Amino acid sequence: MKRLAKPEGKYNLVVEDAPMPEPAAGEVRIRAVRSLISRGSEMGARYTRDHAVSPDIMGYSMAGTIDALGEGVTHYEIGDRVVSLSPHAEYSVRKATVDGPHGMAWVVALPDDVNWEAAPYYPLTSGSVAWVEAEEIGPTDTVVILGQGLVGSLMLQTMKANGNGYVIAVDALDSRCEMAANMGADRVINAAEEDPVAAVRKLTNGVGAHLVVYAVGGPAGPRAFEQGLDMLGVDGTLHLIGLYEDEPLSLPSSKVQRRRILGGYYGQSIGLSSYRRGMQLLASGQVQAEQMTTHRFHYSESAEAFDLLWNRPGEALGVLLEWD
Repeated sequence: MKRLAKPEGKYNLVVEDAPMPEPAAGEVRIRAVRSLISRGSEMGARYTRDHAVSPDIMGYSMAGTIDALGEGVTHYEIGDRVVSLSPHAEYSVRKATVDGPHGMAWVVALPDDVNWEAAPYYPLTSGSVAWVEAEEIGPTDTVVILGQGLVGSLMLQTMKANGNGYVIAVDALDSRCEMAANMGADRVINAAEEDPVAAVRKLTNGVGAHLVVYAVGGPAGPRAFEQGLDMLGVDGTLHLIGLYEDEPLSLPSSKVQRRRILGGYYGQSIGLSSYRRGMQLLASGQVQAEQMTTHRFHYSESAEAFDLLWNRPGEALGVLLEWD
């Protein structure tokens, strides 16, 4: 089979041959149809690193069909459509069951009304559902989302589908600001054209936001984090979703007093309710996954896909790899 690998060296991606994996008891083997590149984690923690990265963690948003069952698996059948927390690979083997009532589901059934183009967005959508639920947004709360990459956009769409909050989207790329407006943001701030802190303070009569979602990460992360604190109102919450700054984030006491900071907090493990809600949002079109997809590449062109996302982020948002 073919799989994506990251040997030593920055930006060094290859599609390599690997042995066909066989499912053990309680596992299933999945043949990939589509996988989604998550720019935030796959760039910062993999693509841009000097060291080699295990192929097992090269990606985590794959949709495909079950083509082999391990002993004892009775709730799936050959040919079932599923979404899996699996890497970019032609085939992958994953555990078919969940550990405990709140454990992680490595494989979930894909409803008939969610197509292959939308399906790979499920892992990030279900995470967004859980994050938004943990934030407890009131009907009139002012919410700022810093960053309109995949996660920022999905959280925006989830919030708007829930109907709570006045949602302000912030980004410094024209294409993502335009996308945020199309996805229903109540207000969009282009940080390349105006000071986002001043703009938020003006929109809130100087009070600041009830909730700031930090979904930036990467080199722009520390500055965006500082701005997030500056636009957060007293008794407000700053929710840290973005990762991979590679440097400390400043927490001056004068800015964190009487404010709550959450570190990627879900409230609880992603369970059945998040699964159902995430799939419902994808099926209904309230999460506009297909509008978020800007590019599709055959898996043999994976290096070109990653290069696009890293070097020309203004041109790309959702990038799918095709395996069928």
